[in-house]
Amino acid sequence: MAHESTLLLPWDAAVTPLAELDDAALVAEASSGNREAFDVIVERHRRSVYQVCYRFVHNHEDASDLAQDAFVRAWRGMKTFKSQAALSTWLYRIAVNVCLNRVAAKTPVTAPIETTDHFEDVRIEGAQHAMIREERAVAVRRAIANLPEKQRATLILRTYHDMSHQQIADVLGSSVGAVKANFFHALANLKKILGTEP
Repeated sequence: MAHESTLLLPWDAAVTPLAELDDAALVAEASSGNREAFDVIVERHRRSVYQVCYRFVHNHEDASDLAQDAFVRAWRGMKTFKSQAALSTWLYRIAVNVCLNRVAAKTPVTAPIETTDHFEDVRIEGAQHAMIREERAVAVRRAIANLPEKQRATLILRTYHDMSHQQIADVLGSSVGAVKANFFHALANLKKILGTEP
């Protein structure tokens, strides 16, 4: 019986689709200039980056712009990414820095809270409670926007993104102790700010 040998040509080799690669493999591909690999990274992480940005600006259009800016910066810096940290941590760090820069350059626009005196009909008591909740939410967002940068970033990442102190330290490039202190001071400052509001 004759033994057949087969020649495996490059186009016959099994190619793993980019979407099935892990983040490390995608980073390697994107670092070598593969835009499709970076597109997969964007697709995987766009929601979490957008959410971080939204927590800073509370506006869909601005958050989308900031998230896009963060990904543009990530693409430009892809060759400098060190895989010591997770890709998501690096992207969070870029997004937080983009947001802090934008917020520092532009003070947040907040609409005045209108009085609810004209809502006295008992049939719309549920609406009154909803309005009060919304007023409180606006007051909290305004108070968070007035916190110092590091406190604001720490509070947003801890409260809204449920990140550990270590993860926040990695994102912000600081120590766990500094993160804990910033979180403690952020809560204390929020109490002061919200305690003075009517």
